[in-house]
Amino acid sequence: MQYSQIASRVATVGPLSTKAVSDESLISQIASGDKHAIRVLIARHNIRVFRFLLRIVRNEATAEDLLNEIFIDVWRHAGRFESRCQVATWILAIARNKALSSLRQRSYDELDDQLDIQDPSDDPEAVMQKTRRSALLQDCLRRLSAPHREVIDLVYYHEQSIDEVAKIVGAPSSTVKTRLFYARKHIAELMSKRGVEASYV
Repeated sequence: MQYSQIASRVATVGPLSTKAVSDESLISQIASGDKHAIRVLIARHNIRVFRFLLRIVRNEATAEDLLNEIFIDVWRHAGRFESRCQVATWILAIARNKALSSLRQRSYDELDDQLDIQDPSDDPEAVMQKTRRSALLQDCLRRLSAPHREVIDLVYYHEQSIDEVAKIVGAPSSTVKTRLFYARKHIAELMSKRGVEASYV
């Protein structure tokens, strides 16, 4: 089954069906060829995985292409999932590998400014506040080294634990902790220079 066929029907997944079943149960169902289960999994994770990809590859079209590949891989290889990590961690690891592979093949001159996907339920004022805060944070993130930016993204935007991040990036937990410490310190310094306390990072 092609990703486009799955994605075109994601909108039909009801709110209860996207929350009632665990990711692990969905993967088991996907391994058995359940097309509804893959649609539910996509509905649950596609936005966050897209954001993660976009922060690495810095190009919306490339991120969209990679997103397609990732969920095709999930569909094809669900039977190989061994429950040694969370499903979200497994998907992000696939995403990271594909994004880094893409970067090795192509180079980009600038970071796309449209990194934040707005929630359609936000009112105009909320959208404006999120946009301003996002712009400031993205400017700070651009100034971090790639490894530091990566751990900030995974811990704060994707709510991965230190051990989960270690599995995704292929580094010891102690290394992840060190990167996170220096990344937070650097962001706090950058925000302070702009007169903003980085209490949310």
